[in-house]
Amino acid sequence: MIKAALLFSGVLGVAWMPAIAVAGSETDNLQKAIQIAIDQDPWLTGSASIETALENEAIASAQLPDPQISLKAGNLPVDTFDLNQEGMTQFSIGISQLFPRGDSLVLAKQQKQQLAAQQPMLRQNREARVEAVVSQLWLEATRAQLSISRIERDRSLFEQLAEVAEVSYASAFGMTRQDDVIRAQLELTRLEDRLTDLRQQQEAEERQLTEWLGSEAMLPIAEDFPELVLVEPSLFTDAERPSRQLWYERVRRHPAVLALEQKIDAMETGVDVARQQYKPEWGVSAQYGYREDDPMGGRRSDLFSVGVAFDLPVFTENRQDKNVAAAASRHEAVRYERETLVRELIAQLETNWVKLARLDERLTLYTQRLLPELSEQAEASLNAYNNDDGDFAEAVRARIDETNASVELIGLKAQRLKVISDINYLLSQGTSSR
Repeated sequence: MIKAALLFSGVLGVAWMPAIAVAGSETDNLQKAIQIAIDQDPWLTGSASIETALENEAIASAQLPDPQISLKAGNLPVDTFDLNQEGMTQFSIGISQLFPRGDSLVLAKQQKQQLAAQQPMLRQNREARVEAVVSQLWLEATRAQLSISRIERDRSLFEQLAEVAEVSYASAFGMTRQDDVIRAQLELTRLEDRLTDLRQQQEAEERQLTEWLGSEAMLPIAEDFPELVLVEPSLFTDAERPSRQLWYERVRRHPAVLALEQKIDAMETGVDVARQQYKPEWGVSAQYGYREDDPMGGRRSDLFSVGVAFDLPVFTENRQDKNVAAAASRHEAVRYERETLVRELIAQLETNWVKLARLDERLTLYTQRLLPELSEQAEASLNAYNNDDGDFAEAVRARIDETNASVELIGLKAQRLKVISDINYLLSQGTSSR
């Protein structure tokens, strides 16, 4: 019994150790993974192609319509089809040119350029979002990996514990009972199940990482979490939550907001384009007619015609008026879309502000009080059992509680870093030519 108890003391008397060691290279590895994901993102390449297309369309839309050429044989006598029988018979060539309404061409070019200028801001938003997504997948994979390492470290202790219980029970000395042996094996089985679940989580996160990293997939092999810091830590150090006006000042330069503002400008130009429909469309034409000599050999004069045509947009109620109203409604819709996005960003910032504050409180509680107290409880339960004054199941449960708390601490650290990643995305600043 004494030998078994001493071994038991060696198993349960291991002092609590930090679950995470320091590995400075993890931050560099994460940054490399983010850069690979950005470089290989097909969405960014597609956006650049859309921008090029809109720039080319802007140039094309500012050009006048192609002139029209007409060739005609007119006023032929149908009885003989003799070209010099009638004085009105002529071969004519004409050219005509249309001039679109008002400033339609200038405004159409301007609208295309404004839509093209939206794409760089959309790409800035996409890059910031890719950084956040890859960071959070990396953190989740690291969390699972570190949790596995922590539990595997304790599994060997519980394996020894099960052996100690069997030896003590087989010796027929002391307080060890059959249900103590079963309990030790049950807890070991639960650890195996938890390890399987964590490995499944780790593999799932790593598979999602390969979606972003492709053939150059870099998977975290970590002894620690990467270091992520807030881009504006001053907003999260005060006990009082920042005002909505201060949040607004931070999010109004977000690339997604800037992209919508650029779209608002394009829709406003669209209203001006619609208003050009009230102005007439002009056309200029010129025609030269050649005539054969008369039957007596006398020369006939050739003919030249020139003209101007324009339409009269006088019935505007169901066409021009409706087109302008529709363009104005689209403009307002995008303005409301921007307002909705700003509110969402502010709400997410306020939510993450609260999350970060509570996570910091919990981390302090875990590191300064909970884990040390659980370690003391495990030692006390062990001493009580060794002195025949405690229960085996209670001693095991105390050690399991300490293990669970250590794994929960790893999860809290991962959550905090994920919140920081989310905040950094929400506070990302775009650049605009406005």
